[in-house]
Amino acid sequence: MKKNNVLDSVDTRILHHLQLNCRITNVELSKLVNLSPTPCLERVRRLEKEGYISKQVAILDAKKLGLNNHAFVQITLDRTTNNVFARFKEAVMKIPYIVECHMVAGGYDYLIKVRTKNMDAFRVFLGETLDDIGGIGTTHTYVVMEEVKNTTYLPLDD
Repeated sequence: MKKNNVLDSVDTRILHHLQLNCRITNVELSKLVNLSPTPCLERVRRLEKEGYISKQVAILDAKKLGLNNHAFVQITLDRTTNNVFARFKEAVMKIPYIVECHMVAGGYDYLIKVRTKNMDAFRVFLGETLDDIGGIGTTHTYVVMEEVKNTTYLPLDD
């Protein structure tokens, strides 16, 4: 059980196995972490309630779905005021082609990850969709030639 806001080794093993397969049955999971099913299920429910498990999702294959173009775009806003940041964030949340957006420190304001069907669709995204947001000063695009590693797995130290 968790003590002093630190996960114990059983909690960590549960999270490890759920990251690998969130559809694992409770019986299978309990065997892997050496618990009986009832305490194992109680731990999973507690980990969900406490926010360690935020949601369970299916991870789709972008290429099989025709989203073959993958790019990162550095964005510098024309002004860095709270109002401009808020408008940018609100607009980004509505654009499905933007699959990640991070405010960063350094030479630019945001780094976004974009998935489109092809380069033509990406050009439309850059020239119209992104331009419609407003408040963007400059962008720098990096088209992915080869995806070397892409994972949702978080390293858990025991």
